[in-house]
Amino acid sequence: MSTYLIGADVPQVPAGTRFAALVQRGPILPIPGTYNGLAALQAKRAGFEALYLSGAAMSASMGLPDLGIITVDEVCGFIRQVSRASALPVLVDGDTGYGEALNVMHMVRAFEEAGAAAVHIEDQVLPKKCGHLNDKRLIPAEEMAVKIAAAARARRHLYIIARTDAAASEGLDGAVARAQRYLAAGADAIFPEALTSEEMFREFARRVDAPLLANMTEFGRTPYFTAEQFQALGYRMVIWPVSALRLAAKAHERLYATIARDGGPRTLIDEMQTRQELYETIAYGDYEALDASIVKSVLPQ
Repeated sequence: MSTYLIGADVPQVPAGTRFAALVQRGPILPIPGTYNGLAALQAKRAGFEALYLSGAAMSASMGLPDLGIITVDEVCGFIRQVSRASALPVLVDGDTGYGEALNVMHMVRAFEEAGAAAVHIEDQVLPKKCGHLNDKRLIPAEEMAVKIAAAARARRHLYIIARTDAAASEGLDGAVARAQRYLAAGADAIFPEALTSEEMFREFARRVDAPLLANMTEFGRTPYFTAEQFQALGYRMVIWPVSALRLAAKAHERLYATIARDGGPRTLIDEMQTRQELYETIAYGDYEALDASIVKSVLPQ
């Protein structure tokens, strides 16, 4: 059920506190990517307890590449959609923090006010690149530590995850050293991006004593692992950042090609979500019932 306006089951505990409790509770916390309010509702109906907003998915849904182009305010719009619709804790991709220490502090406050539960901040140079591409450039570890300390100082409840992309250029030793420095600066958890083997994931977890986030993105450098496998390797959270967008985008391509070829989408009707299914997902009847002046709609047969 959608909670926005209706007020059903609206949590009273801050989102960051709820997210931290889920991580602490175990077992591994599965966090699917949801790039709009409808996807958030569908993920919630499937039983997920936390959701993820990917910078790549948000950018792509706006027709932009994932190069740190979108702004804090634009991301806050996505946060409001997903958190309002689902009332679940939302982990948000904070890219490089949108600048230096003061910019990071502004981001933290803005994300919290929009409804975010957690954020991850990465140690790349802006403009950043997707973590699974080549030739990523990193800022010095001490500069990243300053950003993490600034985020920790600004937050009220936001759960702060430090992402390091160092494995590709500095090796596992460099990634571990950076992770330990970021934890000392105030990070709650670590996200080692683009590890390339089971052995790397296992060794990183052995050497870093903190909650760890794994990224299970398709078409990247990380081999495919299930949530249970990541848990066995020592990880407490796993995201599937762009999976929903990829499936939806492929469906869009097929739809538009069918309309262009056939003059309409009739051959795809059986693959579409029905009007009734959509209305059930978005709690249409509950919203309608809020105002007694709205006549109950009758669905066409």
